[in-house]
Amino acid sequence: MELSRRTLLGGFAAVAGGSLVGCSSGMNSTGTPAKKNVATELTMWCWPGGLGKSVLDDTIAHFPDPKIKYSEIGGDFKQKLITTFNGGTSIPDITGLKGEDIASLLPQAERFVDLKTVGADSILGDYLEWKVKQATTLDGKVIGLPIDVGPTALYYREDVFAAAGLPSDPAKVAEQLKTWDDFFAAGVQLKAKNPKALLVWDATDLYDMVIGQGTERYISKDNKFIGDQDHIRKAWDTSVKAMTMKIDGKTPSGSPDWNAGLDQGTVPAHIGAAWVALDIKSAVKKTAGKWRLAPTPSGAANFGGSFLAITKNAADPQKAFDVIKYMLSADNEAKAFADAQIFPSTPAAYDKPQLKAADTFFGGQVPIDVFGPAAKAIPVAYQSPFDDAVAAPFHDELKTVQTGAKTSDAAWSAAVSKAKAIAKRQGVQ
Repeated sequence: MELSRRTLLGGFAAVAGGSLVGCSSGMNSTGTPAKKNVATELTMWCWPGGLGKSVLDDTIAHFPDPKIKYSEIGGDFKQKLITTFNGGTSIPDITGLKGEDIASLLPQAERFVDLKTVGADSILGDYLEWKVKQATTLDGKVIGLPIDVGPTALYYREDVFAAAGLPSDPAKVAEQLKTWDDFFAAGVQLKAKNPKALLVWDATDLYDMVIGQGTERYISKDNKFIGDQDHIRKAWDTSVKAMTMKIDGKTPSGSPDWNAGLDQGTVPAHIGAAWVALDIKSAVKKTAGKWRLAPTPSGAANFGGSFLAITKNAADPQKAFDVIKYMLSADNEAKAFADAQIFPSTPAAYDKPQLKAADTFFGGQVPIDVFGPAAKAIPVAYQSPFDDAVAAPFHDELKTVQTGAKTSDAAWSAAVSKAKAIAKRQGVQ
């Protein structure tokens, strides 16, 4: 499992979980959103660490009328948002939507303004196409403007790689560790030289990584179950291969042992999203300057990334759009990256000074040189609202292989059978 997304960031400019007042006006007698000509206040919700502090402060100052009232909502953000929707009062005008929730919210598009109706067509091309598609319904409505993305890379300890006789220069690592097979072979060599060091700390992490490198997931656009096909089995077999080669630490990333191993050299590598850099930097005490970045073996993938949406209850949807358009400009996304490693969803930001700076933690590397090409290369894949539910048996059964409770084939058969049953209950063919 990936580290919790920006869990190390503290709250800011917040009234955590507080009640909201103002012009989020609810429904009129016909059951449709009530319209007002004038908004005296725009309410905005997001979760801790979801927005850059300087960008938020600047946006609030830039739009004095109507005043922006920001609330930082902790806990289960999606559940609190849905509960508020169902209650019909205190619904925010603008809200964040997490990337892991967006697929399940698309069927509820009627709760949100189609951003194309307030001018988004003129700027959607500024954002990564695959990210915009995540917030686009099958009939073409766009319910969210991207805040950020989570392109992945290989984080590794240059000194540990060199001591094991592995390539250690980023260019050579990129050249020689192109595929998962290359990466696993390096893991075997590393373990032979340094028995306590493992390239793969939890092989089950690789499963979602490989799926994220592909163009299909568990359910097709025409609502058919495809979780038993070769692209899923490939991800499964890749994860199992790391287990059978005995280069799997069987310990979740983000655990105390994992954090300690970053400094000790027992965790000399991690494949993770751009935002993981903040967590690694915060965890290590002795090895700053010894870390490097290289492309993810076998291609780019994405973990994380979120959106800003306008609810149908917004008193002034056009003004709300002006706010999110300003907040998510290339200049402001670059500032958010400098604030909190919030990786921009608009490639124009990649040329800004904040992203072109060398990073001494990575030995003077410029991280955007790795993450920028990765962000642009993320494959477009349809994600069904039922994806998470259907994926769960695969994750559970992989753990039984990892513990030795089942063979790979037996666990695979069980996962497919359970996933099909879940899909069928959801109306998937």
